[in-house]
Amino acid sequence: MSNSIPEIEDAKMMLCVGTNMTECHPIIAVRVKKAVRKGAKLYVVDPRKIPLTEYADGHLPLKLGSDVALFNAMAKVIIDEGLEDKEYIEERVEGFEELKAHLQPFTLEYAEEISGVPAELIRECAIEYAKAESAGIYYTLGITEHICGVSNVQSLCNLALITGNLGKKSAGVNPLRGQNNIQGAGDCGALPNNYPGFQSVEDPACQEKFEKAWGVPMDPKKGITKIAALDHAVDGRIQAMWICGENTLVTDPDVKHTTKALESLDFLVVQDMFLTDTAKLADVVFPAAAFTEVDGFFTNSDRRVQRIRKAANPPGEAMPDWWIISQVAQRMGTSVDFEYQSSEEVFDELAALSPIYAGLTYDRIEKGDLSWPVPDKDHPGTPILHEGEFLNGKGKLQLLDYVPPSENPDEEYPFYLTTGRRLPTYHSNTMTGRSGGFRILVPNEWLEIHPADSDRLGLADGDWARIKSRRGEVITRVAVTRTSPRGTVFMSFAFPEEVMTNFVTNPEVDPRTETPEFKVAAVSIERVEAPSGLGAEQALRADPEGPGLV
Repeated sequence: MSNSIPEIEDAKMMLCVGTNMTECHPIIAVRVKKAVRKGAKLYVVDPRKIPLTEYADGHLPLKLGSDVALFNAMAKVIIDEGLEDKEYIEERVEGFEELKAHLQPFTLEYAEEISGVPAELIRECAIEYAKAESAGIYYTLGITEHICGVSNVQSLCNLALITGNLGKKSAGVNPLRGQNNIQGAGDCGALPNNYPGFQSVEDPACQEKFEKAWGVPMDPKKGITKIAALDHAVDGRIQAMWICGENTLVTDPDVKHTTKALESLDFLVVQDMFLTDTAKLADVVFPAAAFTEVDGFFTNSDRRVQRIRKAANPPGEAMPDWWIISQVAQRMGTSVDFEYQSSEEVFDELAALSPIYAGLTYDRIEKGDLSWPVPDKDHPGTPILHEGEFLNGKGKLQLLDYVPPSENPDEEYPFYLTTGRRLPTYHSNTMTGRSGGFRILVPNEWLEIHPADSDRLGLADGDWARIKSRRGEVITRVAVTRTSPRGTVFMSFAFPEEVMTNFVTNPEVDPRTETPEFKVAAVSIERVEAPSGLGAEQALRADPEGPGLV
């Protein structure tokens, strides 16, 4: 995030895009609701009528994958109305005239045709965003899990740059991380293109720095993504894999391909708290301690570095992740010094090698009130990025074209399927699924379908349906609801033991990040009888009336 979470409460306008915030980031959603109570404007851009729309001044229910067309049209409105921040653009932005020319075809009429959002609502949202004293953009996977995910993000950045909403309190462009330490993992170098601290592996100066620190040659080429690694496992270029804290078999698209990839390996290691579906395929399983059983640190969405402290001893042979990795490295006979005695030693090395962490120690992160970059011991932290200037010079506006989804409904597969999370069930349900209380709130998976579509298909609440795509098929219960629009259905992937949703999701990826297009797949739907052999307890686990028509 370019700005801190507490600042949200003082925003004058909030543009929440592709984020079911009340269910996926409920604590941050509370800040949004407080801002609304203070008089802030709220516009929600999402295909579904998510709970956040109840607080919104406007809901823009765009068609799946039409983000660039919509946001380019908003940028054109802002420029046509003369609402761009001319002084900010002159001082801090480059490419404005090129962008202005590029946007000419992106009329309101064109955007309405592509996105399905009424032209006047697009115009209204654009003007409210541009006129606001401070306007913050907040987005999650609804923006990034597309074949054009990078372009989607860049189209939002264009809006912030032409209105001067980067480097300002209660504004900015703010991706909300999907798990508690996603930001921290990236900070520590868990990316194919960066060393710790987002230092490029292709930069000779960075290579030299880490070769000196670690005493071994650095590969001058960036690594591959997880998606590529699975492909390489299938074709034999990768023979061994070590998966830490991720249930790949459940969370990756096209389960058949993922299964084939993992089964093609000569050797698979899984390091996790539980014996997940992925761990069951492993040759070796390392039992990892939970966050309550270790000392360490997390970095959250707004770059806030926070201590975590051991509250209980890990069970059995479970050990901290850093300890397991360092012990294996020592036994491999590596020349790099992996003889760490504590997580604090690991942290100190990170701070020594990463400029954004340079001023941090365990003592300084005790209160969890410092956001990186913290370049020295006296620095107070940086809750707002890009104040006054951009590190790399001027902000660069991007010339972006609309690219349709890789799959669209046709005669054989007439519906869009989009996926996401529900409040009580987290991610792949590896943890929350072990609590009986959550099963009361969400007892099973269901297909969320609009009543107009369910009537046409002869489906009612509680019925069973087969959902089929070009990759595979699943069977699950039906919930008739107006949350999703006509022609679009929704599922989560929280019940893999019953419904492996990713049998049907789309494996096509953004060419730059290789992020799968989880948000768009073409599917067919048909009513079926309850699966044979299904236990009565499971069949009746849900309310027989279903979630109900809303």
